[in-house]
Amino acid sequence: YPQEFLPTYESITEGSSVSKTELVEYNDKPNTLFFNDGVRRIDFILVYEDEDKKEFEKRHMYQRRKRRREYFEASLMKMGMELEATRSVVDEKLMFVKVHMPWDMLCTYAEVLHIKLPIQPNDLSSRPSPWRFFSCITKHFYPNEDLIKKEAEFFTAPFEKDRLEYFYMKDKNIFFTPSMRSRMAYYILSRAPYEIRGSRKKFGITKLLDGDVYKAAYPLHDCRFNVMSKEEGCPNERFLLYEEWAHPKSFYKMQPLDLIRKYYGEKIGIYFAWLGFYTIMLVLAALVGLGCFIYGYKTQETSTWSKEVCDPNIGGQIVMCPQCDRECTYWRLNSTCEASKKLCIFDNFGTLVFAVFMSVWVTLFLEFWKRYQAELEYDWDTVEFLEQEEPSCPEYEAKCIYERINPVTRVKEKVPYTTCGRCIRVSLGIGTVLFWILLILASIMAITVYRLAVFFAFSAKLRAQDLKELEPFKEYVTPQMATSVTASLISFVVIMILNILYERVAIWITDFELPRTKTEYENSLTLKMFLFQFVNYYSSCFYIAFAKGKAVGYPGEPVYVVGKYRNEECDPGGCLIELTTQLSVIMGGKAIWNNIQEVLLPWVKNVIFRHCTREKTEKVIPRWEQDYGLQPIGKLELFYEYLEMVIQFGFVTLFVASFPLAPVLALVNNLFEIRVDAWKITTQFRRIVPEKAQDIGAWQPILQGIAILAVVTNAMIIAFTSDMIPRLVYYWSFSVYPYGEHSHHTMQGYINSSLSIFNIKNFSADSRPFAEPYWFSNITTCRYRDFRFPPGHPREYEYTTHYWHVIAAKMAFIIVVEHVVYLTKFLLSYMIPDVPYAVKEQIKREKYLTQVTIHEANLKLVTKRLKQPADDSISHRDEMMKEEEEMDLDF
Repeated sequence: YPQEFLPTYESITEGSSVSKTELVEYNDKPNTLFFNDGVRRIDFILVYEDEDKKEFEKRHMYQRRKRRREYFEASLMKMGMELEATRSVVDEKLMFVKVHMPWDMLCTYAEVLHIKLPIQPNDLSSRPSPWRFFSCITKHFYPNEDLIKKEAEFFTAPFEKDRLEYFYMKDKNIFFTPSMRSRMAYYILSRAPYEIRGSRKKFGITKLLDGDVYKAAYPLHDCRFNVMSKEEGCPNERFLLYEEWAHPKSFYKMQPLDLIRKYYGEKIGIYFAWLGFYTIMLVLAALVGLGCFIYGYKTQETSTWSKEVCDPNIGGQIVMCPQCDRECTYWRLNSTCEASKKLCIFDNFGTLVFAVFMSVWVTLFLEFWKRYQAELEYDWDTVEFLEQEEPSCPEYEAKCIYERINPVTRVKEKVPYTTCGRCIRVSLGIGTVLFWILLILASIMAITVYRLAVFFAFSAKLRAQDLKELEPFKEYVTPQMATSVTASLISFVVIMILNILYERVAIWITDFELPRTKTEYENSLTLKMFLFQFVNYYSSCFYIAFAKGKAVGYPGEPVYVVGKYRNEECDPGGCLIELTTQLSVIMGGKAIWNNIQEVLLPWVKNVIFRHCTREKTEKVIPRWEQDYGLQPIGKLELFYEYLEMVIQFGFVTLFVASFPLAPVLALVNNLFEIRVDAWKITTQFRRIVPEKAQDIGAWQPILQGIAILAVVTNAMIIAFTSDMIPRLVYYWSFSVYPYGEHSHHTMQGYINSSLSIFNIKNFSADSRPFAEPYWFSNITTCRYRDFRFPPGHPREYEYTTHYWHVIAAKMAFIIVVEHVVYLTKFLLSYMIPDVPYAVKEQIKREKYLTQVTIHEANLKLVTKRLKQPADDSISHRDEMMKEEEEMDLDF
């Protein structure tokens, strides 16, 4: 629908006089949703500061703002909107402009925006719920049906103004819901001109808000969140949402998704539907993960290899080589006794089972979400929400200066850039994203160097001191643990700082690319932000899991980073416990930080505002002014909510083999997240402009990509990061003949077999430790974690057969597990249809009814047009016959 074809879309000629908005007095009705006449509903509110009341600003500045505002409001009135202004009861400088869309204008723009409206009640019987036999129990977990009544189901069709009589309309005043009216009003406000200079036309409420011409623009909440309105015709939907959804007492209840969608629009509704579905699916994963954790906790005392580490006669007699050059000294293996016990909790056979389970779980989650999303698409009339139905962004339309032939319609249209210009914009965006990703990798390298440098310091200090002041934590404070915790905290701080900086860069790049629709804009920004966040949040975890301790050489020939720092080694039990620490710090820190940002900041801002206006009680302040005191919702607020949850989804799936409690933490966080988000948008923010959305957008393929990558990462964590495969190889091959001395398969002797021997005389001058512990005497060798031949062997310090057996077993494990899990995922995806059969039937029925309605309308129109010529021909024939009869009589 180009602007010139819209009957309501007209501009005022440059230089002509403009009509002024009517100014009325406040009618002392604080909860009214109507103009002073009590008939016209308020569809939108505009707020500005009266320029005549200002004293300090430069005169030409506020005169220009006033001129733009008056032209903008005159344009709205010329387009058919009705406006009414009221002065604030708290601050006389503030003016509130109430916007109303009359019936004819609503019909026009409902057709422009392809809004679907009911044509007849749904006559297909719904299938009974399998849980109906337990309704006496399950009803307590659903919103109160006496308060939130179930809405009637209708077949719907895109609205057409010329076929109004075919739509199911009981009451003209409620035919278009308040959210529909607000959406249409915002569409017009975004395109109404505020200044015309020659051929240059400036338009849109967004630009006026940025230029401080208006202070705010928002649709009204229908009542206070905690008090039901007594006004006639007020649905009190905000109050119902607070009572049955946002209130802490309702944390155990299912969400009233239909009412959320009706009040806030499909885009908000689909987010809460996805978050609720994800949380419900996490219950199963959390139960299995908790069971795995309990199994590991119960079996930590019975682990043979852990007992050997703690045994004074085994671990206490094994002298380990220094883990850094010169500053570090020798140490006994049993000093890591407590760490080895904790490692048993996470590094056991239950973890392997849980990793495979989570790979299947994530497939079930995505497949069942597709089915549930298909049901919501039908129920919420977004099945045919195609890209061409979505209007272009005002910013895109404003810069359309080049002409091209539309490949679909073959009609000339204007675009903001040529093909070459688009390539330049996209290339610049890709280059900037890659630069920032490299910047993150550089920061990870810096943290790695920090880990190496600090590890030297901790090793020198902690090994040399008795640490009596750290009782009772002395046994837990090892150089590895101290380095891991401090590096994790620094990594978290760096992540948050880079997030804030990159956020601005990503938004600037996406604005520069100038996507056509808001969906394209959000998808482009989503991809950029997620690529950055993926590297930012997960790079440190990938380093610990797959890089740390993998290329360290041996004490005689260590590997150096940057030619100076000796590469970091893992604990004798492996790097898994460090990966677990990193995940718990980042997940916990991120959850706390996000809750502070989401809850505390808006609440504090609103408290400050109420404190500043405390001389007026809320009972006399009108509805629009109460809403002005709330916080404005950010343009990308929902985007950040999705991003937060998808990053969490990555932690739950990508590294779950090292941290079985991740689903438990995610479940607890999400139970709070749903209610916190609900409380926030219901009580602390102005009402969101409703938007249409068919699905979760670009997040769907991102989730699928994470699910595929999770299989690889978990298989590699078990193979390369944990010590499970080396233990299995020892148990089945090297504990018995011909490699071992035991008569049966056992784990006894595993620790001794996993540590190689090094002659301390072979230390280089740069590696030999400065000091030796007091108990170090008459010792000529030390041990290190590897499978190499001992000194004096013909193949001294070369890899043994045991090493190659372990490598082969690791590779075989990865290949087998990946293929089995991927095959299972493929079969599940194939067996579970994306759209339920009942939904397919309803979609077909609705399409059939729509076609019948359109056919009947067209048939009546054709009949009406043909009827007139037919009547004319009949009358003409009668006259001819009459003349012939007269001629016969005369003859």
